[in-house]
Amino acid sequence: MTFRRTVLKAFMAGALAATLGSTAQAQEVVKVGLILPMTGPFASTGRQIEAAVKLFLAQSGATHGGKRLEVILKDDTGNADATRRIAQELVVNDKVAVLAGFGLTPLAMATAPIATQAKIPQIVMAAATASITEASPFIVRTSFTLPQASEPMADWAWSNGIKRVFTVVTDYGPGIDAETSFANKFKAAGGTVESVRVPLRNPDFAPFLQRVSEAKPDALFVFVPSGIGAQFMKQFVERGLDKAGVKLIGPGDVVDDDILNGMGDVAIGAITTHHYSAKHDSAANQAFVKAFEAANPGVRPNFMAVGGYDGMRLIAEALKATNGDASGEKLIAAMKGASWESPRGPITIDPATRDIIQNIYVRRTEKVGSDLFNVEFATIPQVKDPVKARK
Repeated sequence: MTFRRTVLKAFMAGALAATLGSTAQAQEVVKVGLILPMTGPFASTGRQIEAAVKLFLAQSGATHGGKRLEVILKDDTGNADATRRIAQELVVNDKVAVLAGFGLTPLAMATAPIATQAKIPQIVMAAATASITEASPFIVRTSFTLPQASEPMADWAWSNGIKRVFTVVTDYGPGIDAETSFANKFKAAGGTVESVRVPLRNPDFAPFLQRVSEAKPDALFVFVPSGIGAQFMKQFVERGLDKAGVKLIGPGDVVDDDILNGMGDVAIGAITTHHYSAKHDSAANQAFVKAFEAANPGVRPNFMAVGGYDGMRLIAEALKATNGDASGEKLIAAMKGASWESPRGPITIDPATRDIIQNIYVRRTEKVGSDLFNVEFATIPQVKDPVKARK
């Protein structure tokens, strides 16, 4: 078995290396391998990003820099082994020039060595652990990092009289990032924090929320992946925390726009810090939301959608900058420092880290007419990922 694995690894390395001499630069079609969880517990992430990618192409056309973008969508079901296999097949068999998507951190990390070896850009449209862009010089992120969203919440909580916080986060990279970045900043200000972590797969929040109920903190800071917030809110209500005076705070994943209306009035009053709300007050966002909802009746765009939309624009802008040269190193160079007005507000790709620089908004979940929205009431402008900024 060891010999077989060695042979297979050698074969794959050779196949990936062979792609470097392929016709990526000369081809008229530039293929983008879009790897998303289209089925399974994180399918809402895949659906949102896929819809946004289609919207961008419908609005802007497929031709950029004289080359036609062709998107090849693959479902990894949220499984890292599947992501790795799919990425290899897309590079070796389909000769993609760009890999994109990546709904969860383990999926992005599983692909990083492939992007490095094949020397092609890996556009992370969703996954939010801070360290992801350090896994390969070919990774660029158009989503956000959890420290980017969580540290501002620590500042807001302390300045608004919250002294004792209980944190409940999903036990994987982004959750750990959210917990540690919030807790370190909040403790440094003088607050106290008690923390628990919940399994990523099939989470049952009830026993952890019982501990919160017994601790009686001023606030509960929560991070759960996009699409899981409704389940959390249901158990939050069942434990009576909505009536016990425990303020709900955290990054915006828990009050995801995609599922917010289904949570009911229990979500009203939640305070979150995040980079996008469907209620963001700008002409660019109003146009984006209107077009998205027209193309996807009954579906509101969320922060995953805007990550996918801007990810496609980044690819398009890079192709324009290179005059259609789709070689990986030239695309990456063109992406560094790219800047434009997104539906979320002004954004820039940090040339030093390849992470996104963007506004973070403090929002309150409110009922607007008959619908629930995350209404922004304060802005922290042009926030870099704080983990890398401190290095």
